[in-house]
Amino acid sequence: MLLHGWTATADLNWFMCYQELGKHFRVIAIDHRGHGRGIRTNVPFKLSDCADDVAALADQLGITTFIPVGYSMGGTIAQLMWKRHEHRVRGLVLAATSGHFVSSRKERTAFSVMGGIGTLARFTPKPVRDSISDRLYLSRKTMTWEPWAAQQVSSHEWRHILEAGAALGHYDSRGWLPKIDVPTAVVMTLQDRVVSTRRQQAMVNLIPSAHVYEIDADHDAVFARADEFVPLLVQACLTVHHEAENRLTAENN
Repeated sequence: MLLHGWTATADLNWFMCYQELGKHFRVIAIDHRGHGRGIRTNVPFKLSDCADDVAALADQLGITTFIPVGYSMGGTIAQLMWKRHEHRVRGLVLAATSGHFVSSRKERTAFSVMGGIGTLARFTPKPVRDSISDRLYLSRKTMTWEPWAAQQVSSHEWRHILEAGAALGHYDSRGWLPKIDVPTAVVMTLQDRVVSTRRQQAMVNLIPSAHVYEIDADHDAVFARADEFVPLLVQACLTVHHEAENRLTAENN
């Protein structure tokens, strides 16, 4: 179950991974709330709701257990999948992510500002929000993108995107990461300028017996360095899958 990062969509995040993962697994990818074709709701964005959405999707598809594979923000949702729906999770694969995203006062202020703007956006008519986002973000960020990718981003609900940023600023799983008891693999992006290697390593240190895979790349490694990243991701997923199967066999014996 592929869980994408903040401001991305399932396809933007994972399009380079589908084919190779599909050789080994049934692959499901979801757009999170407010992102792409994700759920639209008047309820403020919560990472925990995204985890519940994944469980609900699995119910609709008749899937009992699965391996959440989370990238960046998706990594927090994967962690919450284990915390909130432990019986559904066979294992975890976490990439370019952390158990917390804020340490300094400056960072805390920046994330809080996002939450404040998101709150104001709740009272701004949608045509106005769309016009502002097009002028300030889309026209600059997507000018060199393929049309399909620009279309993916243009479909975001920007109020939710801002609220999601604020939610990441408040996220902190360090208190319960040591309780994770399913096979877990972590793909670390060692030149990451979004989620620092220090924070990624802090998460790894807290998860019991985590398998670690490293790539000397930035936060966009999933597509910018796909030739190196995708094989690592496949290996990480297979490692978790095989360990989960071996545990199940041992329990049944």
